[in-house]
Amino acid sequence: MTKVAVVFHSGYGHTVKQAEAVAKGANGELIAIDAEGNITEAQWATLNAADAIIFGSPTYMGTVSWQFKKFADASSKAWFSQQWKDKVFGGFTNSASMNGDKHSTLHYFMTLAMQHGGVWVGLGLLPSNAKSAKRDDINYVASSAGAMMQTPSDASVDEVNAGDLETARLYGERVAKITGKFGA
Repeated sequence: MTKVAVVFHSGYGHTVKQAEAVAKGANGELIAIDAEGNITEAQWATLNAADAIIFGSPTYMGTVSWQFKKFADASSKAWFSQQWKDKVFGGFTNSASMNGDKHSTLHYFMTLAMQHGGVWVGLGLLPSNAKSAKRDDINYVASSAGAMMQTPSDASVDEVNAGDLETARLYGERVAKITGKFGA
């Protein structure tokens, strides 16, 4: 059975919803980075044992949160021993603006995955970009690198967009499926 770990930071709870949707699609285990940028030794072991790792963070000031960056820097121990080499990777992000420079965050995740010698999985969904498209459509934010979500800055956690959550779920499903094709 394919083991998928979804490691993420969420500042206000919106990204938690996205992480839960990704994990549901991937049948993955959630690993929340705490407010100080830390995870437990048991959670590091889960990441080391996983076949796929999916990164998640809100996009703050054009990139990942400082808590996720602290986690990424701490992953240098896994990098040095090549523990994550040949794992499958993916990523997701959320910001308040429609663009919000979310692609910079996904690029950060891709670079981190490549530094670890991993294999990146893109979204694999066409964008909803016709005149008939509605905000709740799948991949309305039109990403191809990973799952993107947009949540207005004054929206509650319960107001995250249903189409963005479904996009996240489908992305988790795709990462798990691709990982399975690698014979993990």
